[in-house]
Amino acid sequence: MTNASLPTHVSAAVIGGGQAGLAASYHLKQKGIEHVILEKNRIAHSWKTQRWDAFCLVTPNWQCQLPGYPYQGDDPKGFMLRDEIVAYVENYAKHIAAPVYEGVTVMSLKRGNDGVFVLETSAGALTADAVVLAVSGYHVPNVPRMSERLESAVMQLHSSAYRNPAQLPEGEVLVVGSGQSGCQIAEDLHLAGRRVHLAVGSAPRCPRVYRGREVVEWLNDLGQYDLPVDQHSLKEKVRKNANHYLTGRDGGRDIDLRKFATEGMALYGRLKDIQNGRFMFAGDLAANLDNADRVYNGICGLIDNHIARNGISAPVQEHYMPVWQPEATAADLDPAAAGITAVIWTTGFRSDWSWIELPMFDGNGYPTHTRGVTAVDGIYVIGMPWLYTWGSGRFVGVGRDAEFVVSALTRRIEAKNEQRAA
Repeated sequence: MTNASLPTHVSAAVIGGGQAGLAASYHLKQKGIEHVILEKNRIAHSWKTQRWDAFCLVTPNWQCQLPGYPYQGDDPKGFMLRDEIVAYVENYAKHIAAPVYEGVTVMSLKRGNDGVFVLETSAGALTADAVVLAVSGYHVPNVPRMSERLESAVMQLHSSAYRNPAQLPEGEVLVVGSGQSGCQIAEDLHLAGRRVHLAVGSAPRCPRVYRGREVVEWLNDLGQYDLPVDQHSLKEKVRKNANHYLTGRDGGRDIDLRKFATEGMALYGRLKDIQNGRFMFAGDLAANLDNADRVYNGICGLIDNHIARNGISAPVQEHYMPVWQPEATAADLDPAAAGITAVIWTTGFRSDWSWIELPMFDGNGYPTHTRGVTAVDGIYVIGMPWLYTWGSGRFVGVGRDAEFVVSALTRRIEAKNEQRAA
C-alpha cells in the first residue's frame, strides 16, 4: 500500500483491490508492467464489512491459491473464518508489495486521445494505456421494491448488513432466499434458537462429503473447476445460476432444509409479493426442494461414475432420501400474527457499471468479453463468476484468469510501445 501521490499516467490501471485485482497486480509485476491499483475502500473491504460474524468459506483452505501465495496455514482441509479470509487477502497484498491506492474512487472511465483511457478519480485524473476492471459484479444490494409495502414495525436487513442474531429484535425472522447466504444465515439463526421462516427459491444444493471424501476434492479430480464456460451445457447462461448451498461451518457439513423443517424451521415457496402487509408465497416449495435434491444426487452420481470408471476403492454410500415432505403450505402469512419482527433479504446484488463510458456491455448491462478480454481493446475484466471457469470467482481460479488477461494486456502494450517508437 502506498500514500504517494497518484501518478498522472501508467501503463495499466487496476480498479479494485480485492483478490482479483491483487492477482492481476502479481502478474503485472511478473511482466514488468508499471501499474497502480485503485481501491475506493480498503483492502478486503467486502470480506470485512459485508459478511456476518460466523461467516466462513464453503470451499476448503487448500483451494486458496492466489498466485505466488498458496494457503499458509496448517489446516488445508478446514474452512477459513471471516477474519482469517481478511488476513489472507491483506497479507497477500503485503507479500506482493501491491501498489494499492486505498480510498480512491474511480468516478468515470472513458476513452481519451491517442488510444489512452482517462480515469477521473477522487484523487485526480489519471490516464492509462490499459485498464483491468476487478470490481466483480456485486455492486449494489438488491432488495425488491415489494419491501416498501412491509409495515415499518418489521426490521429489514439485506444479507450484507446482517452480523448475528443479537442484532435483530426479539421474535421470529423471515429469511428471503435460499442461496448460499440465505441458507447459512437461516442456519445461523436456527442454531441460535431463533424461530426461522425461510422463503425457498430455486438454488441447488451440494453434498459436503460423499463416499468417504470431501466432495470438492472429487470435483477437483473431475476437472469441474477447470471446465470452460463454452464447454458447459448451459454455455454463458450458467453465469446466472445460483451457487450450490452447503457450509464450511464447524468443519463443514451439508445444509438440508428438510431436516431444518423437522426441527421447527418453517419453509415456504418463493416470496412473490407483499400485499396489505402480508407475505404472498408461490406454490413451488416442493418443486424447489426436489430440484435441489436432484442436483445433490446428480453430483453423487457423477462421483459414482468417476469411481467406477477408474476402479477407485471407496466406501459405498446411498444417495440422499428426503427426510421431510411439505404438505399444503401457506400461500400467505401475516407477519404480526406469526410474530415475525425482522426480514433478511438474501436476494443478492445488482451491477452498476454506469461510471464506465465505453461501448462494452450487452443488452443486459453485462460486460461483453472473451475470457476477460472485452469488446473494447485495452479494457479487461476479472473476478466475475464463470468469467472462464467455475473457479473464476473463487480463490482457486482467479489467478489463472489474471495471468491470461495480463498476457493479453502485455501484448497490447508492447505493440503500442513499438508504434510509438516507430
